[in-house]
Order: sequence, then C-alpha cells, then structure tokens
Amino acid sequence: MAKNNSITVQGTIINIITSNEEDYISLTDMVKAKDGDFFISDWLRNANTLDYIAAWESMNNKDFNYGEFAIIRQSAGSNSFKISVKELMEKTNIKCLTAKAGRYGGTYAHKDIAFNFGMWISPVFQLYIVKEYQRLKEIESNQYGLEWDVRRILSKTNYKIHTDAVKKHIIPKTRYSSAKEWLEYADEADLLNIALFGCTAKQWKEANPSRALNGENIRDMASINELAILSNIESLSSTLISNNISKANRLRILSKTVQEQRKTLDEIDIIKSLKKYSNATYIDVKNKSEEELKKLSDFNQKLKKGLDYNPKEEK
Repeated sequence: MAKNNSITVQGTIINIITSNEEDYISLTDMVKAKDGDFFISDWLRNANTLDYIAAWESMNNKDFNYGEFAIIRQSAGSNSFKISVKELMEKTNIKCLTAKAGRYGGTYAHKDIAFNFGMWISPVFQLYIVKEYQRLKEIESNQYGLEWDVRRILSKTNYKIHTDAVKKHIIPKTRYSSAKEWLEYADEADLLNIALFGCTAKQWKEANPSRALNGENIRDMASINELAILSNIESLSSTLISNNISKANRLRILSKTVQEQRKTLDEIDIIKSLKKYSNATYIDVKNKSEEELKKLSDFNQKLKKGLDYNPKEEK
C-alpha cells in the first residue's frame, strides 16, 4: 500500500510516495526548480547518470537486464541518443525509476537516484532537498514515537481497570495471604503476556538478562500494534473476570482476540513496529541448555493443548 507525502525545497513543492517501505521522490516536481526548458530525458542522456543507475540496480535489483542496458549505455553521449524513462524501464527492467498517474502523477525516482538528480539541477538544490528529506524523516519518527508513548500510557490505564477486576472478583476467592496477594495479580498479568507475547514476564527476563538489568520489561519491547492489542485485551480480560469466566477459557478467548487483532493491525500501513527488533519470539533459543530447551518446549506444548498453564508453578 503506497502513501503520499511532500516537502518544500526553495519554494518548490516536491511529492514523495512510499511503496514497500521505500521512498520515491518526484523528478517531475524537482525539474520545475531548474531554470529553462529541461526534461528528465535530458538527464538520462548523460553517461554518468546511466552509470549511476546501473550501479544502483546491480546492488538492489536481481532482475536488472544488464545486457540491454549495456547496449543503451554505448549510445550515451552521441548527439542522436535520447531515451525516455518508460523506454528505459521496459527494456532494462529498472526499479529505481517509476511513473505514476493520477493526482500525484509524474516520474518518480528512488531517493538515492533523486538525490543524484538534484545535483544535475544544482549542488545547492541537492543539499536543500537532502536536508528537507531528513527533516521529514525526523518528524515522522517523532510522530511514531509519540504514538508509542500514547499507547503505552493507555495500556497502563487499562491495566488499572484489569487489576481492579482482579481485586474485586479474584482476590476474595484466593488462597493466598494478604501479604502474598501480589502473586495473584502477577498471575493475571502473565495470562495477558502469554496471550500476546507467548511467554511470562519471568521467562522473558531469563531470556533477556541484559535488558532486564537495564530496567526493561517485556512490555517495554512491545510494538505500537502490540500495545494497542494489550490495551484492548486488558479491558476484555476485566470483563471476562467480572463474568466469572475460568482462567483456561479466558486464555483461549484472549489468545484468539490477539490473533484476530494482530492480523488487522498489521495491515494498517501507518502503524510501524518501533520497539520490537523482529517478528521472532521474544525467547531466543540460541545457546540454551538442553534442560532449558525442554522446559520451553513443555511450556509451548501446554499452550497448544489445554491452555491451562498456571504461572504459579514457576514462582
């Protein structure tokens, strides 16, 4: 799913489209900043331009047609040589240039190529476009960071709703003494962790000792998507507790809800995974002893079967 953005460079509005997490900048808009009647095809006639494109394609495009490109490159510099972006795309299958129709139509280039195009316009213009592009990325980063903070705060707020439900409906029935009631709260928190992250807080700490020593916890590593889901299942869990749903059934419902919501949110382009380093499990099985691996395997099997895992067993 592509999205649109723009920057203003020396009074010229330049559109940017993002596709497959790569930014493409409008050369059609950029050429408006060059004095006189110039066209993108004039830039493509330059041998240095073609060499730069070839270098980029060789690094980023496994389907690049080297043979056809070499034939075109041989003609560069001659008075009769001229080639359009469309023709170059069709003959060589380049990916660094693309054409877009509609409201934001025109010729677009991958940001690496667009910066090179900026030099053709003027060194000063190129410096300004790099600066404005970097500023745009910083703004986007801050927006995503703010969104992460907001969702973290929201998850903490709903956590209070969740703990109040535990206090009202579970604590009165617990066998723990008042001094150990915190264990019940921890058990219920781990039920949410298991549903969302696939492990308990204790297991995460054991798998990530350096981060735990830095004061980080499993929820600090959550992505924006996961924080949104966490906030939702905290509220849902409080309702389930209030309705006296058993722990095993609550885990089934919460796990199913996580699966459905994760699928939906992952399709929303604007919400990026900021804190999580990969889509892999938080428990890294590398360099673990056979005993630790067996314990992890038993834990996963319990989740796959009755989903009646009791976090108290680990305390």
